[in-house]
Amino acid sequence: MLDSVAVSRSGPVAQVHDFKSGNEAAALAARDIGFHVMGYFPITPSTEVAETLSKMHADGEHEIVMIPADGEHGAAGICYGAALGGGRVLNATSSQGLLYSLEQLPVQSGTRVPMVLNVSTRTVSGPLDIRCDHSDIYFVLNAGWIILMARDPQAAYDMNFCAVRIGEHMDVRLPVIVAYDGFLTSHQKRRIERFDDPEAVKAFLGEREDPYSALDPDRPVTFGPYMNDPDLINNKVQQHQAMEDARRVIPEIFAEFAAFSGRDYRTVDAYHMDDADVALVLLNTAAENAKGVADKMREQGHKVGVVSPNVLRPFPTDEIRRLLKNVRAIVVGDRGDSYGAEGGNLSLEVRAALQQDPDNRTLVMSRVYGLGGKDFYDADAEEFFHEALTAAETGKVEVPFEYHGAYAGDDAAGPAPGLPPIKSEEVSRGMAKVTQNPETEKLEVELKPLWEMTTTPSRIAPGHGACPGCGFFPMLRQAYNVLEGNVVVLFQTGCAMVTTTGYPKTAHRITYIHNLFQNGAATLSGLVEMYHERIRRGEIPAAPEGEDTTFIMVTGDGGMDIGMGAALGTAHRNHKLIILEYDNQGYMNTGSQLSYATPFGHRTSTSEVGSTDSGKRFHHKDTPQIFAACNLPYVFTASEGYPEDFMRKISKAQWYAQREGMVYGKVLSFCPLNWRTTDDAAQEVLQTAIDSCFFPLYEVEQGHTNITYDPDAIGRRRKVADWLGQMGKTKHIMAEEHADQLEMTEKEVDKRWRRLKIKHESPEL
Repeated sequence: MLDSVAVSRSGPVAQVHDFKSGNEAAALAARDIGFHVMGYFPITPSTEVAETLSKMHADGEHEIVMIPADGEHGAAGICYGAALGGGRVLNATSSQGLLYSLEQLPVQSGTRVPMVLNVSTRTVSGPLDIRCDHSDIYFVLNAGWIILMARDPQAAYDMNFCAVRIGEHMDVRLPVIVAYDGFLTSHQKRRIERFDDPEAVKAFLGEREDPYSALDPDRPVTFGPYMNDPDLINNKVQQHQAMEDARRVIPEIFAEFAAFSGRDYRTVDAYHMDDADVALVLLNTAAENAKGVADKMREQGHKVGVVSPNVLRPFPTDEIRRLLKNVRAIVVGDRGDSYGAEGGNLSLEVRAALQQDPDNRTLVMSRVYGLGGKDFYDADAEEFFHEALTAAETGKVEVPFEYHGAYAGDDAAGPAPGLPPIKSEEVSRGMAKVTQNPETEKLEVELKPLWEMTTTPSRIAPGHGACPGCGFFPMLRQAYNVLEGNVVVLFQTGCAMVTTTGYPKTAHRITYIHNLFQNGAATLSGLVEMYHERIRRGEIPAAPEGEDTTFIMVTGDGGMDIGMGAALGTAHRNHKLIILEYDNQGYMNTGSQLSYATPFGHRTSTSEVGSTDSGKRFHHKDTPQIFAACNLPYVFTASEGYPEDFMRKISKAQWYAQREGMVYGKVLSFCPLNWRTTDDAAQEVLQTAIDSCFFPLYEVEQGHTNITYDPDAIGRRRKVADWLGQMGKTKHIMAEEHADQLEMTEKEVDKRWRRLKIKHESPEL
């Protein structure tokens, strides 16, 4: 007997059938709830929530204010601030995004400010993996948030409504997470029922009651005061009490929702548990798989059952003890490990719950399974059941804890290098000669003919997985052609990283490091300083002047949004390294979402075009000028469409990075998939972007601005409209109804170009 999923598929409120994924269902719930504000930042696999809401907003289906953040930490801050204003607030994230926002989560729960956060659960890096497990949600167990688990798209829809009611209950007043399995639920489509009576939904949700608000001038409130002993412990006991009150409130809200919708949820889902001798304790989709296996084993005469919490916080201790009181043996499965604790978090909490019952004799086995999206098949559930049956029969547990389905590996069977590593002398061919003019103190570069450079061995091997026409690899090849000696690269997360390092292969023939968007520059700065310190101590040999190892951070896909803080810190400290940004104008690695590098009016999956919206609502940031203001020795812009210009600049970059400090370069990089062009359109699109002065080619050397390509001076200046009309993502701007957008774009481009020319003509500016 299934106790807690939908017993009835229709309630008194009008509903319609739909076919949606978990992310889409969460977005539909957000629309139907009518949240006031959503702060968000894209990360796989939760991005689809914001994408779906953006499309609906463009078509006039809701009025939620969607605020694109500079990273998940910023998104959490946006949500907290919005929630302080008394309205309903939504966010969605996954994995590293959840961890990046983690510092903010206890702030919100500690000040008792409700909101809803949808989490498409995903494995936590490193190494990087984008598939499902529960390691991210386990990190949040101590953040003070209520955590609801949604096992399918229907539950993802329903739990959002329950989350609003639970979090806003005056006895609770806590933020709520709705967690569902990444890809397994977030992207798999199922039939759902959704509400078709806005007034009934409004009545069910009720008006949000706030005992205090940051927007009430007659009742000023101090949120988050400095609090010390002995006051803090009193605050925390109140927060504890709110969570304890939630134990009563959650079943009450679930019961009200059942009466409203016809779908009944319990704090713990119990399947075939009335007479079960053994059971599996699992979460979300794995539990659903196990139920079918339980049916099969029941037919074979085995009394087996499945227990699956729908609520992780507050942990349903009493319900777990009651359900397992007479069960002889259980296997608790965790999609995440609590390293060194002999079990994952679910296992530890189940053990603790049973230990509190002196009469309980249930044998417990802990198994870690399904990490990084590793499939959990019927055969796996059956193996778990048989392990529990064996323990019940023998009265003892042979293996209390282990990883299920892991392969220890064989050193002898490791992959052999496809190509040998590049040696420094192989690439030190003098393709660029850099000298410093003694009078101007500026650098002068003499390049060998381009045809001669084709003989330079490549530091990156062929066989990457990038899209046809991707501009990153021509850019990287051009840079590697003229860079001398030993090079160490760090790639932030992005298209270039993902397409060159699919384990167990790698396209890199030089030392390669990965770190996440938000911390790449800081990571590389630490390596640079270790390099120089070990030389100082005589632990590694010093190189002759100008022959030091060159350290380069490659970033793009919006990495200079979430990673801007670390990059600016690195710039101000002036470490000897190069930051090379491939500007593809969005978060392309996650499906072309809006970034702060996306130009005004451009269409992305989170700045949609429709009857209400028409692309991004604000101009792109001028990153080279930001770094120029940090007083770096050298800043430049370039394009793979102008190889000689780019190679001169990257040669200068290496000279300055080895001798004086940090260099920043921004390279316009073609992305046909998300710019919505043909694969072979790079030459024309890039040329027009440069000739229209949207992307000017220049350098700031020792504080002096020098335009290296002036379309005005050679009679090649083109209109911005010529460029916009070449890309599918901007063709809407050419329509008559968007004439104001075109005018605003033209004015902004002209303004930035005029300022640049003034700086070029006035070296002291």
